[in-house]
This record gives sequence, C-alpha cells and structure tokens, in this order.
Amino acid sequence: MSRLSTYADDFFEDFNDDQIRVIGQPEKPQKPKSPRKWGALLWILMLIGIGYLACILVEPDLRPQWMTTQVESEETVAHAEETNTNQQGIGTEVGTLTPGFVEIRDTLINDIPLKLYIPHNADLSLQIGETDKQDPAIIFSAQAADVRADNGAIVGAFVLKGEPLSWGLSKKGFCAVIDDKITIGMAENSPLFEEATEKGGYFFRQYPLVNNGALVENEPKGKSIRRAICEQKGAFFMVESGSKESYHDFAQALVDLGVDQAISLVGSSAYGWAIDQEGQSHEFGLPSTRTLYSKSKYQISHVVWRRR
Repeated sequence: MSRLSTYADDFFEDFNDDQIRVIGQPEKPQKPKSPRKWGALLWILMLIGIGYLACILVEPDLRPQWMTTQVESEETVAHAEETNTNQQGIGTEVGTLTPGFVEIRDTLINDIPLKLYIPHNADLSLQIGETDKQDPAIIFSAQAADVRADNGAIVGAFVLKGEPLSWGLSKKGFCAVIDDKITIGMAENSPLFEEATEKGGYFFRQYPLVNNGALVENEPKGKSIRRAICEQKGAFFMVESGSKESYHDFAQALVDLGVDQAISLVGSSAYGWAIDQEGQSHEFGLPSTRTLYSKSKYQISHVVWRRR
C-alpha cells in the first residue's frame, strides 16, 4: 500500500458517516450588526417626513406639482357642483325638429318644493274660456288673470289678439306677447298694452313677484299653492309650489332659483295641465274648477303654449 493511501486511511479512520471535517483554517465568525443603528435611521427619516408634511400643509407653495393639481381639481369640482345647484339650466335647447313638449323638473329651494314646467318648441298665447285638452297642438294650459267675484270680469288690463277686453291697474305685473316675443315685467303704465292692441298681440296683468332679479312684496299675506310665469336668461317657464306658501316666501324661492322676472298666475285649485315628451299628461289643480268656470259668468283666461 502506498504512503498516500496509508495517510488517507489514518485521516478518515475515526470519522462516522454523519460527520464532516473542515480542511484548512476556519473563518473568524463575523459579529452581527446592531439593530440599534437601523432603528435610529428609521426614526430620523420619520421625523424628516413629518416635518415636510407639516410644511406643505401650512404653506401651499411648498406642495409638489402632483399634490397642487389634485387640490385644484377638488376645488374646481366643488365650484362646479355649487354652480350646478344654483344654475338650473332652464334654457336647454332641443332639436328644432322635435315636436313641442313640456319638460317637468322637481327641485327644492329654501325647503319649498317647486315643480318647473319648461316648454320646448312651442309658442305662448292667451285664450278666453275652456281649453281643449284633446287638441294635439296644446302642450300647456294654466289660468292667467284673476276675475272679479261680483261680475266675473277679468281683473286688470287684458288684450286678446289685439282686442282689449279689460282695462285697469289693480296689479303692476304684466306679461305681453307681441310678434311671438314674450315680455314679463313690472310697470304702472306699459306701452306694451297699446302695442299689443296695434299688432294683434296679447297682454294681461297679475301680481309681480320678481323684478330684475329682486323680490317684490305684495299686500295679500295668506298662504296658498302658488304659480308663476317666469323668465330666466331669455327662457320662459311656469313654476308651481308643492306646498302652500305666502307671496313673499314663494317670490324669495324664485329669486334664489335665479329667476330674472316673474308674475303670478292663478294658484290654489285652479286647473291646468302639461304634456311631456312621451305624450303623457300631467295635471295640476282640481278638474272640478274647470267644469265650474266653463259654464259660468266668469271670463276665465289661460296662458297656453302650442306646438310650433
């Protein structure tokens, strides 16, 4: 047996199968790093972050661009929501080929429920006597001027297709329709009465509620279901209160709605209706009043919107 073989036998003779012998110098074990250093570093970074966050909250100019953009976007959205609440968008246009209809909206102003009747592709006129609910051209009808209890005559100046039917100045509000142009306003003497007479137009008087965006006070102080014909930025529509209100509270709600001009229509149980885009009829008031006045001495007038 060679010397090398004898040496190998001597090297492994006292080893078991589950033992390992390391040849050469053993490495010196490394001392583990202290976790205290890492903890101190984390505390320092945390304090720096808190200090920076406090600075950008106090001083907006220190905010990074991404944060500034986000804050401005939130402010823009909030302003847009407020604008949408205050601006009803009454004058929303529809296609001229769309048959005339009445858009009906519900809203709440100063805890007063309001229903808005907004005509589209229709023209306003006046009518004396009962309106034909079966007439496909009529999409809206509501009582216009008040009448006298003693003789049933119309209260205040009234012109129907150029023909004066009543005179007087019991109420300062007026609505005129001349050459298909609607004017709502407030005046003791309006030249539109004579102009409507000369040009075959329409004219009637009622209580003024809003004049140039300002509330108008009226003498009657009782509460009732109120209605008004209104103008907002060139768009005309009818508003009805969902609860009994005084003229003052109703007028204030119209002002807060953003109405520029408004005069009252006959409220309470006075009967009327509107036809929506689907052809459905929406009634207000009591149908019994329609029958009562249609066969009586009263000269009942109506504002009527007809399809163009």
